[in-house]
Amino acid sequence: MDFLFNTNVQFFIAAYLVGGIPFGLLLAKKFAGVDIKSSGSGSIGATNVLRVVKESNPVLAKKLGAATLALDALKGVLVLAVAYFFGVSEATLWGISVLAVIGHCFSPYLNFEGGKGVATGMGVMMFMLPVETIIALMVWAVGAKVIRISSLSSLTALAALIAASFVLHPEMAHAPVVLIGFILFYKHIPNIIRLIKGEEKRVV
Repeated sequence: MDFLFNTNVQFFIAAYLVGGIPFGLLLAKKFAGVDIKSSGSGSIGATNVLRVVKESNPVLAKKLGAATLALDALKGVLVLAVAYFFGVSEATLWGISVLAVIGHCFSPYLNFEGGKGVATGMGVMMFMLPVETIIALMVWAVGAKVIRISSLSSLTALAALIAASFVLHPEMAHAPVVLIGFILFYKHIPNIIRLIKGEEKRVV
């Protein structure tokens, strides 16, 4: 058990446990009295919080959706910031980034189920690759405004981020970026199927 006293291992565990906190589920239950796991898409992310709570309280839905988005993005950044302060290596920071996303998508508090990972992924990417993430957010904003399909906007932004990382940082090891991209893509497979069938709902 000596490995548990290793600083890197401690940060990896923290990243997974903090990343797994289902803020959307907790906020919706606390302030709206609804279980988003059994409503809408069943996701714990901001989009489903907005969609489900909006049915009964549109004003509250926007507030809880925004809070969920912010908290999901910040939970990975929090561990990264502390680890950076302790002077860990860049490889360790990338490990923390990946585990924070895994924690959100496969939460230890929800029988290893979770959300799509977009907000948490964008949060850690903003810390690690800020320019690429800004590009991705611009792509997402355009998609959200024009397409108004959350999953398609997110996947397009993800593709833009990965492509930008190869263009702007061709020298870096891209495995963590690609791995996070793969996880997010995997979690969106049901959405992709609905997109192909023309059944994916628009955000209104």
